[in-house]
Amino acid sequence: MVLKTIQLQKEHESFGGKLGFYSHQSSACNSEMKFAVYQPPQAKHQPVPILYFLSGLTCTEENFMAKAGAQQWAAKYGLMLVAPDTSPRNTGIPEEDDNWDLGSGAGFYIDATATPWNSHYQMYSYVVEELPKLIAENFPVIPEKQGIFGHSMGGHGALICALKNGDRYLSVSAFAPICAPMRCPWGQKIFGHYLGNNKESWRAWDASELVMEQQYKRPILIDCGTDDSYLAEGQLLPDVFAAACTKAGQPLTLRMQEGYDHSYYFVASFIEEHMQFHAAVLCE
Repeated sequence: MVLKTIQLQKEHESFGGKLGFYSHQSSACNSEMKFAVYQPPQAKHQPVPILYFLSGLTCTEENFMAKAGAQQWAAKYGLMLVAPDTSPRNTGIPEEDDNWDLGSGAGFYIDATATPWNSHYQMYSYVVEELPKLIAENFPVIPEKQGIFGHSMGGHGALICALKNGDRYLSVSAFAPICAPMRCPWGQKIFGHYLGNNKESWRAWDASELVMEQQYKRPILIDCGTDDSYLAEGQLLPDVFAAACTKAGQPLTLRMQEGYDHSYYFVASFIEEHMQFHAAVLCE
């Protein structure tokens, strides 16, 4: 298949399939963006379902592919894995590289409305609209069969993308997601910069608020570690999301995994179960 508008940067054989890293000029983010794609061996012969993974703060398109151990399960179930970078980069915005939790590596998967961030930081539109079109144009996929999951900031991203587009994402799960960003320091910092001071507008990007208005109607799976330092600091707030789901009648499985922390060691420990969860829907 001829690649359109994307450039292959490097490629690796992996579990009978191919892991490629790509770049392209994004119209949504008005900058170069990068993403990784794992094509399972089944994709050599037929189109396959797609599973998007959204990474956390400070990550790039490489972290998940290198650390989670997901390719073996993608190869087993015949799922194409797609992992975008976590933000635009090198845009020239003055504050972009001043803080690890704002700007580069911290796109938060929302569409910024406040200046100067709104000129580039349109990660929601990128993930939901632009990237899927690129994937459908350039890889052997079944566009109507897609799921989404993520870790930490990316778990937040996966939840809001699914809640806002219940007809588009057939499955969703998350590892240690930021569940109620309006109520935690990370979310308040990011929202204040990207969205401005009108906190009413923040509700559109908070999973615990969205679930009350836009039920996903399909099961959601979340894993959190009981020894996650960010859980103790009040950054994740899974209980807030669980309470909102109960009130809204949204099916949720929230598993508190004893002794696990926030790292990719935690993600890798339960990645097989998450891949099985998605495959049960996407590969049926």
